[in-house]
Amino acid sequence: MKYITKTVWVLSIVSLLTDTASEMLYPIMPIYLKTIGFSVVLIGVLEGFAEATAGLSKGYFGKLSDTMGRRVPFVQLGYGLSALSKPMMALFVFPFWVFLVRTLDRFGKGIRTGARDALLSDAATPSTKAKVFGFHRSMDTLGAVLGPSFALLYLYYYPEDYKTLFYIAFIPGLLAILATFYLKESTAPAAKPKASTPFFSFLHYWKDSPAPYRKVVAGLLAFTLFNSSDVFLLLKAKQAGLDDTMVIAIYIFYNLVYALLSFPLGILADKIGLKPILLLGFATFAAVYAGMAMNANVYLFFGLFFLYGFYAAATEGISKAWISNITLKKDTATAIGTYTGLQSICTMLASSLTGFVWFQFGATAAFITTAVATLVVLFYFFTVPAPQPITEETPT
Repeated sequence: MKYITKTVWVLSIVSLLTDTASEMLYPIMPIYLKTIGFSVVLIGVLEGFAEATAGLSKGYFGKLSDTMGRRVPFVQLGYGLSALSKPMMALFVFPFWVFLVRTLDRFGKGIRTGARDALLSDAATPSTKAKVFGFHRSMDTLGAVLGPSFALLYLYYYPEDYKTLFYIAFIPGLLAILATFYLKESTAPAAKPKASTPFFSFLHYWKDSPAPYRKVVAGLLAFTLFNSSDVFLLLKAKQAGLDDTMVIAIYIFYNLVYALLSFPLGILADKIGLKPILLLGFATFAAVYAGMAMNANVYLFFGLFFLYGFYAAATEGISKAWISNITLKKDTATAIGTYTGLQSICTMLASSLTGFVWFQFGATAAFITTAVATLVVLFYFFTVPAPQPITEETPT
């Protein structure tokens, strides 16, 4: 695996450690917030505000990384803020401070995402992008298996001891910070920009970006508008009769499938093309949501979540590989930051839309709506040309 360079290994280990810390707290976060006085509405406002902060900052800091020609400082600061936020969630229990700390965590994600993905892109060639992004995604998602598994084990022996978990989560977060010091810039820093970078300057990239980028990202964002939070899938499983432990177990199972398949599907995508794998992922997603709408059998949920893990492995890394292949190297962080930033906003809207349809017409209508919308996006992507790597001389 000579294409898995030192940079890819370090970034993958950093993501593994950080996701282990974050996902250790994912199952207990709503429960913990309620124990310190947060209502369901306030929890929703908190998460929405935090995700909006992450979304908008991804675009800005991606643009700033490209402007400065620096990647590593953004990665170090971003992972550092996320790690520090873990124990602070246990230390500060007043709503204002919890809002601030949770936003700090998501802000860290916004700072690092574009620069990190640009480093991954720089460490690969057009023919190995899917492998590299797939390997990183496998390691990152492995953290979503280890974190909740540890949380379940810990709470089995120490029920309701939520605060200690926040302190424990700082340990892998700290190790992630230390690992980032093994990173080195892949290119020389650019000259210091003469003018400042306005916060929304990344939005100008849409107009200046290559036409293939706009066509691909438009389709991906349309899909995201109907791809709501995984919470709705877990809620459907809960309503079908799974207890809390089984719901968390099925979430861990999904992430395990996701982690195990991301790298092999990346290898396959580099062999047969990114587009066929992405289309297969969308088709699988539509099938999963249609199945969720009609299924009432508890055991079949494991099959649906297996397919859901396959869909995630076939789309997340592949989409970033596609985007990085059709944009100029000097704009990689801006291109991915703009996409992931807008994606975060669309995800918020998707969850609101799904929640509204579920409330008004029921779970079946919500899942069928998503499945049908995904089929429309699937047909749209049949009209999108397969990615052709862009060079500095390629016209936009």
